[in-house]
Amino acid sequence: MVAQEFTVDLNKPLVFQVGHLGEAYQEWVHQPIVSKEGPRFFANDLLEFLTRTVWWAVPVIWLPVVGWCLTKSIQMGNTPLQLALMVVTGIFLWTLIEYTLHRFLFHIKTESYWGNTVHYLLHGCHHKHPMDGLRLVFPPAATAILCLPLIATPSTTPALFGGGLFGYVMYDCTHYYLHHGQPSNDPAKNLKRYHLNHHFRIQNKGFGITSSLWDSVFGTLPPTKSSSQSS
Repeated sequence: MVAQEFTVDLNKPLVFQVGHLGEAYQEWVHQPIVSKEGPRFFANDLLEFLTRTVWWAVPVIWLPVVGWCLTKSIQMGNTPLQLALMVVTGIFLWTLIEYTLHRFLFHIKTESYWGNTVHYLLHGCHHKHPMDGLRLVFPPAATAILCLPLIATPSTTPALFGGGLFGYVMYDCTHYYLHHGQPSNDPAKNLKRYHLNHHFRIQNKGFGITSSLWDSVFGTLPPTKSSSQSS
């Protein structure tokens, strides 16, 4: 008797299916299905609703929080120059966080049932259905849970957190645009090519979204087509 290999039924809610793939999950999740209509995640309508987010919800919800952080810093006596330095530092730190999360968490190798399930929810779904427009940005409820401890903690530099949060907003909006926008000029055109290369050609390279800075620093720049062909 030979056990049949598990097959995912794309016509049924996916989240609680993918864990059964075991070791085959990594190969399955990195074979993208290019369709603007995303799959259903959960049978429960409320859980399904919470997984879907329109891109403009990110700036609408979080830019006022950024403004509040900057106002708080001004009230604490920080000068405009100090404010600008903290915001720029926060944005810079976010680019490193963006790269680190994408490389080491979102692309972690899993094979257990719950490992596959959590990975699919975090990032695997995006690689399987990269053009799903309602699952390209991070759900605000999840972001709020992660940010609440930082917002609630007394700090002398709320503008630093505000700068990081602004970097996140730029990241999520940029990410959506790279998938659904049609840039005609660089650097946006080149950045779109760079990111889609990560999805459709070399998925273990090119982890930067808003820039390739940290890929250059840590040696994860994808090879060009010409260099890969010559080798």
